[in-house]
Amino acid sequence: MKSGKFRKTILAAVVVMTGIFAFSTLMAADDITIPKVGISITNAKTPKDVAATVQIFLLLTILTLAPAILMLMTSFPRIVIVLSFLRQALGSQQIPPNQVLIGLALFMTFFIMKPVGQEIYDKAWKPYVDDKITLEKSVDEGVKPLRQFMFKQTREKDLALFIFLSKTARPKNQSDVPTTVLIPAFIISELKTAFTVGFLIYVPFLIVDMVVASTLMSMGMMMLPPVMISLPFKILLFILVDGWHLIARALIVSF
Repeated sequence: MKSGKFRKTILAAVVVMTGIFAFSTLMAADDITIPKVGISITNAKTPKDVAATVQIFLLLTILTLAPAILMLMTSFPRIVIVLSFLRQALGSQQIPPNQVLIGLALFMTFFIMKPVGQEIYDKAWKPYVDDKITLEKSVDEGVKPLRQFMFKQTREKDLALFIFLSKTARPKNQSDVPTTVLIPAFIISELKTAFTVGFLIYVPFLIVDMVVASTLMSMGMMMLPPVMISLPFKILLFILVDGWHLIARALIVSF
């Protein structure tokens, strides 16, 4: 045992020494160059330098808020909540898994929001890159399509609630509504719509559960869980009506 441990120690030392020798050989070679990476902060000499710095900070801020923008200012919350209700109604536990549901909701969101994104690109991003408009004008033009989308999906009741709570003056038109008021109203409206759709999805599967449970009780099978029997029937029902097609179509058309 001691000789085996000694051989392993010698072998490990040889491997380490070989690695050190190989690394030192590469470092000594003339044709091997290692790039130098550094970050420097210098004083701004012109107003353009200051503007570029502000733009970088704004870009980093937008990238940080990108997940929140995606989840709370697009069609994503309604889609993912409805799909979660569907899985709960089927009673299939973790099938489909969360990764599949989120991925499906994400790509459906891209499909639905494509016209909005294209309008933002044409009216805000491309003119700014071509130096046709300023940064402030680009931000204003980029927010407009997103606001129009949220206004279409927001209930007046929810919008009035947040206008009242914010103690702002009654707006005369949509342009007078602050974005900070529109976003929470949009989220509340989307949650209400998603829960309404989820309830409608639950009803047929609940009927199947009730029929199976009453049948088992009438047969005296008290110890047999109704979920084990109703699950195949619910999956069969969902397949026969082409459920995924109907759910995807209903969600997309709802926007």
